[in-house]
Parts: sequence; C-alpha cells; structure tokens
Amino acid sequence: MTGNQRLLSSACVGDTLGAVSRPNSELTRRDFALATAVGTAALTVPALSAAETGDWYDRPMRWFQLAFVEDDPGRYDPKFWLDYFKRIHADAVCLSAGGCVAFYPTKVPFHYKSKYLGSGDAFGEMVAGCRKLGMNVIARTDPHAVHQDVFDKHPEWIAVDAEGKKRRHWADPSLWVTCALGPYNFGLMTDVTIEIVQQYKVDGVFSNRWAGSGMCFCESCKYLFHEYCNKDLPRTTNPLDPTHRQYVLWREQRLFDLWRLWDTEIKKVNPNAAFLANAGGGALSDLDMKSIGDLAPTLFADRQARHGLMAPWANGKNGKEYASTMGGKPIGGIVSVGLEEPYRWKDSVQTADEIRLWMADGVAHNLRPWITKFNAKPIDKRWLPVVEEFYNWHFRSEKYLRNERSLAEVAIVYSQQTAAFHGPKVEDHTLGWYQALVEARIPFDMVHDGTLDEEHLEKYRALILPSIAALSDRQCLQLTDYVRRGGGLVATFETSLCDEWGVMRKDFGLAELFGASYEGKTDLQLHNSYLNLEKPHPVTRGLEGATRIINGVNWMHVKASKPLAVNPLTLVPSYPDLPMEEVYMRQGKTETPGVYLREFGKGRVAYFPFDIDRTFWEVLAADHGTVLRNAALWAHGGDQPLSVAGRGFLDVSVWQQKGSVTAHIVNMTNPMAMKGPVRELIPCPPQKVRIRVPKGKTVHAVKFLVSKALPKWRPVGTSIEVDLPPVELNEVVAVDLA
Repeated sequence: MTGNQRLLSSACVGDTLGAVSRPNSELTRRDFALATAVGTAALTVPALSAAETGDWYDRPMRWFQLAFVEDDPGRYDPKFWLDYFKRIHADAVCLSAGGCVAFYPTKVPFHYKSKYLGSGDAFGEMVAGCRKLGMNVIARTDPHAVHQDVFDKHPEWIAVDAEGKKRRHWADPSLWVTCALGPYNFGLMTDVTIEIVQQYKVDGVFSNRWAGSGMCFCESCKYLFHEYCNKDLPRTTNPLDPTHRQYVLWREQRLFDLWRLWDTEIKKVNPNAAFLANAGGGALSDLDMKSIGDLAPTLFADRQARHGLMAPWANGKNGKEYASTMGGKPIGGIVSVGLEEPYRWKDSVQTADEIRLWMADGVAHNLRPWITKFNAKPIDKRWLPVVEEFYNWHFRSEKYLRNERSLAEVAIVYSQQTAAFHGPKVEDHTLGWYQALVEARIPFDMVHDGTLDEEHLEKYRALILPSIAALSDRQCLQLTDYVRRGGGLVATFETSLCDEWGVMRKDFGLAELFGASYEGKTDLQLHNSYLNLEKPHPVTRGLEGATRIINGVNWMHVKASKPLAVNPLTLVPSYPDLPMEEVYMRQGKTETPGVYLREFGKGRVAYFPFDIDRTFWEVLAADHGTVLRNAALWAHGGDQPLSVAGRGFLDVSVWQQKGSVTAHIVNMTNPMAMKGPVRELIPCPPQKVRIRVPKGKTVHAVKFLVSKALPKWRPVGTSIEVDLPPVELNEVVAVDLA
C-alpha cells in the first residue's frame, strides 16, 4: 500500500489524540512550565552559529552515539570521549538524555532520574563539550520502560498483553513496559522532549523504541481503536483479516500522529531542530517509508551489525532502502562495535575486520557512518583504533563521499504492502536477487513500491520485481507505462497476483506485460524438478554445455496469451527422488516455459513463473545466479555505467559528486562472507574497472582514495578503464571531471 493510500484510509480516525491522552498531557505540561521557570541547571551550553544550526542536517558526515547506562554519571571520563571525538573528526553526536532514565536534572514529574546523578548533569556536560568542538548534538530518548513508581501512580501508562496482564520488562523484571500509543508517550514524553530542547538547545531528539514493544491491549488502545473503526482489537495477525488490516492502518496513523506532535513541539522551541525517529527500513518495516521520507529531514539506519546468516552486503542494502524514499536527504548508518546476536552481549567487541567491512559497505552505498557505544566506561577498548583509522580516512576523502546521485540504471523494487498484506516471505525473494546482483557486480538501487511514477523511474533502464504480489491497479498501470516507454522489467512468481490489500485477483495485474495468465493453481514444495535448456538465448549465457538446471521449489501454472517467440527454458516435471531405483524422468520434455520473454512497446519483459530468486537465496545454486544476472542484463539492454572484471566476491557502486565520479569496490572475498564475523581480510586479485564518463564531461585526473598507488588508466570509448591492484578491504576510484 502506498503512503497516500495509507493516509486516505486512515483519514476517518479524526482527532486521534483523543480524550484519553489530552488531560494528562496538559497536567504535566503545567508542572513542567513551573519547573523551567525556576531553572534546573547552572551549566552553560554554548550555541552553534547560525551557519551550523540552520538547515544543518546535511552537514555531519561522521556520527558518534554515546549511550549512557545508569551508573555512568560520576564514573565515566568526559574528557576521554571529547578527546576521542576530536581525534576521529566526528562532527555530530547523539547523547542519552532521558526517557527510561534521565541523565540531567529533570523537573518533569514521574521522569525517573539516575540515582547516580546527584547534583550533576552528565548529559549537559557532554553537550557543552561537544558544542565547543563545533559538533551538532541530538538528544536520545527511550520511552519503552518505566520504574515501579510510575506503575504505582499511573498503571494506565503500562502495556497490557493479550491475556489482560500488565507487562513486566522481559530483560529487567523490576521495570514495566509502556504503551507507545497512549497517554504516556503523548503526554509525559512530550513534556520530557520539550524540557530537553528548551534547556539544552539540541539540534534534534532521536528516540529509540518509541514505537512500542508488540501489540498492546490497554484501555487506551482498546478505546482509540474502537473509535477508529468501531471494532475490537484483533486477536490474529492474518494479513487478510479485515480487523488486522484496520489495526495496521490505525497503529501506523497513531505513530505518525506522535511523530508530528513531537516534531511540532520541538520546532516551537527550536525551529532548526526536529524529531528524528529511529524508524524505517525495507519491506518489513512497519511504518510506511514513503511517508517517513516526506517527514524526516534525515534518517539513521539502525541495522548495527551482522547476525546469523546475514550477508556482509546487508549494510549497503540498508542505505539503498532508506535512499529510495528520502529524496537525496542524508542517511546515517548505525554501526555497533559489539556483536548483534539474540543474546545481547552489549559490552562485547567484534573483530576489527568485521567492523571495517560493515562500515565500508555502508559508505559504498551512501551511508554516513554512525558508531554507537553503550556504556561510557569502555571495558574492551580494541575497537577504538579501528574506528579512528576508518573515520580519519573518511575525513580525508570527504569531498568524494558527498554524493549527489547514484548512477545505477538497474533497481530492485521492494514492497511494504506485500510484506504487510501478503506475507513477509517476500523478503527472501528480494535477498535472492540482491545476492545475485552483487555476485554479478551490477550496480543497482532499490525502489519503494510507492514511488513507481515516471519521475522516480525515468533514470532506470531495468526494474526487478521479486515476487511483488500486492500491487494496485494504478501501480500495474505505472509499470506497464514504464515498459512501454522503453524500460526493462524482470518479475518472478506471484508478482501482481494480488491487489494492494493482498486480495488475490483472478489473473495477474500485469498479465498484459507478462504475456501470460494465471491458471489458478500453484505447486508448492516441489522435489526433484528441473529446467531443460533449449535454444541458446542471452538469458542462458554461461550455461553452455549444460542440458538442464534445477527448478525452483514453488511453481505457478500459467498460460501464454500467444505462442512465444523464444522458449529457452522448459519444465521437467517433478519425479520420485526415492527409492533410488525410481529416480528417473517420467516426462523428459515439455513445452511449458520456465521464463516468458517478450518485447513490449519499446521495452523488454522477463517473467519467471517460479521462485527462482527465493530458491537461489535458500540454496545458492550457481546456475540460478547466472540466470538472474542474465535476465537483468537482457532487460537493461546496454552497457552498465560501471563494470569490474576479475576474480572474487565484490560489492560495487558508482556515484556522481560535484565535479567527480567515484566507483566503490568493497572486497567480500572471505570464507566468512555468509556467516560473520570475519577473522581476517583476504585481498582479492587485481581487477579491471571500467567507468562511464558522464556526457559532456572530460576526465581531469584519476586517483585511488584508499591505497597510495598511482592509477593506470586509459580512455575506452565513452568510458575509462583503470587497472586496480589487489584490494584488501575497499577501494574508491575517484575520477575528477574537467
């Protein structure tokens, strides 16, 4: 569902602040006004100049977050951190201020103050020191938990589970979990936010865990939801359940109301500040990214490190997803120096090379690094020189890292409405495509399904739809027009089979584009099925000598609208895989296509009726990766703006800045590439890099931003070719344009 649809669908909610939250908000605000009239601290915070505080959001390039724990006040060394910030050229900082624990002398009733704070002001002293360094400062709040005194006085602020029980905190049973959608956030935390901005003149407020900790069944939520749609809160998460759908819309509307409330109150105090939500991401994000892109002056991708089987390119994926709706606004990439596993080792330290790899891939895809450190009394300090080295390189290279636009001509579409109303498994299809394009070294962006209009798509020569099942009629028309104008499109499996609400259509919404119609049947969990390779075609390039490749796992029965001009892959139906004596084909040849290829208007279309992308992510069969790469190149139909030839596993990107073009090469050639953390960096062999020169520009100079080698380069048609020596972690080829 697009952002506009979400807003229209929730317009009937009316005044969602409601009678439940207003009385408490007004009461605490009066108390707050009395407190600030008396004054709370003698600490003087130097202000930044107008040039530094105006529209400041694009200024910072290197962030640091110092997240206090309760016993930090009086026990940590502020000089240590200020000296470190100066050494690493950090130009912005996020400091813990309040919420669950206040690290300043708060006067807001029921705002718990650290018992170690005494008469001091840990937050204020760090704000003052960072201002003297010329840094932008934002305050961190965390409203998701409260202490026993709040529970005793305001039990209505506490989250309630489905059984009607007040929720104790899962990690610290002495605390209580708050309801994000009711009077606690709309009342008390609004007053806390105002107090922080008034007292310290911060440039913004960044809030963690502000959006709740699961579904809440408190009286406030029950009342407000009933007011919204005249229904009781749902007891199912079935995406097709009408009440669950209403809940998704209501919750999102409520959180955007909270976002706008806090942002409005902040701007009343400081017009140059904003509420900077910890929110957003890809298809699985629960707030509409298009709406977030309209609201946020900057965002921070909070995917701090790898865990489980996460690939090393995942940080770059964060950057692409956020950029899809941010319209060129700056995006920070939050990096944890510790392990990010379910066991929450918050005082841990990752290997140095794992930290380097995560930061480098984020920077390659336009994320501005943000290091986060919990506990201001560092126990294991091995990470300090690692970050210092990388940040100093970033500082020296800053001119070439202020990107104005991506030069990629291929894009993957990701769909929040498919994830919300059809199912989260769509992400596995996207991950398969992402891995395939990284292996193929094809530079690509990501496009949000709410931005399929001509303005957003005109720069791309090929779009990829990884089983994007939920598409509205309008979105299908936009995609059809895109191909008619000359764009290439590759789609898989259930793409367009449902409307924007996840309700199944009788046929594909893009049946005209695919040249194929759904026959009403899908085979699931196929075993031992294959695809025959028929006549050679660009989609099967690299598979010469093969007679067949493995099929996917799930197959849709479709029928061509007219005879196919080409049919390079045909189905070999499933046959027994046990007992061994029965493992032979019953039907060796069919005419059932494994891919529907056609010209449409001025463009090209490839539709795969099976889950080739999801299966590739599950089993990483090289043949599937080859076919996916070829389909993207065939749909694109021309030379890529960047090509990198040589052995190894590399993630690449290409960007234009004011007066230059840069190509990023991040080396992921490592036995731990698909299961971190890496133990060491293993240099890749030499590469040949070809970079297209923008029209009307000439090359003035070429340099490497990481190594000290002098580039060997030569013009080749409208491009230049550069000999790249072995790369250990990353290299950035910078092309100065005359």
